[in-house]
Amino acid sequence: MKIKILEFADGAERAKGTTVIIDVFRAFSVACYAFDSGAVRIIATDEAEKAFNLRNSYQNCVLVGERNERKIEGFDFGNSPTEIIKTDLTGKTVIQTTTAGTAGLINAVKAENLLAGSIVNAGAIVKYIKAINPAAVSLVAMGYRGKISAEEDLLCAEMIAAGIRNKSEDFQKRINDLRLGSGSRFFNPGNIEFSPPTDFFLCTMKDRFNFILKAQRRLDENIDLMKVEV
Repeated sequence: MKIKILEFADGAERAKGTTVIIDVFRAFSVACYAFDSGAVRIIATDEAEKAFNLRNSYQNCVLVGERNERKIEGFDFGNSPTEIIKTDLTGKTVIQTTTAGTAGLINAVKAENLLAGSIVNAGAIVKYIKAINPAAVSLVAMGYRGKISAEEDLLCAEMIAAGIRNKSEDFQKRINDLRLGSGSRFFNPGNIEFSPPTDFFLCTMKDRFNFILKAQRRLDENIDLMKVEV
């Protein structure tokens, strides 16, 4: 099995085989918590206008997403697992758009098998990939705002790659140390309204969920995300 670690939207565009689009802070952590809160599916899109248009087609839905880390005007929720974990989404369709993660899914046009990933379900992704044993795996770290390398996304990619290769390595200290690096923004008092400290801890709970987020491209070029237990 050949494993490649790529970055950003251009990495998503080049990704082949079984592809995992990784956004730890916070898109695909939020997606996992949304399913755990009862959502029946998530529709991922790359533009806020598309999200508003999609809402017109679904009666029981909510809009979730951000631009510049803040909730988009007119949306129900921002890109915060702290918000989602306190919300009952039973039976609802979540329409999600973010700066990096959902754009990565849209751009992964060459992927044969597409997943969304984060630290909270990394172990489930490993289990799934080992079970299907594909010839090629692309792990795409989407980065901060899709432009700057993000240590949490690259770390998650390393974790998945190590798991697939049956390498025994304890990543917990490096996960904890994210608080001093890329995760430090969650502890800035000026960000507490849209990016609280609890987001950091919720996004770094390794293997909290035993399911994958399997992506299916729709006829309208948006992405259906489905929860699949493994």
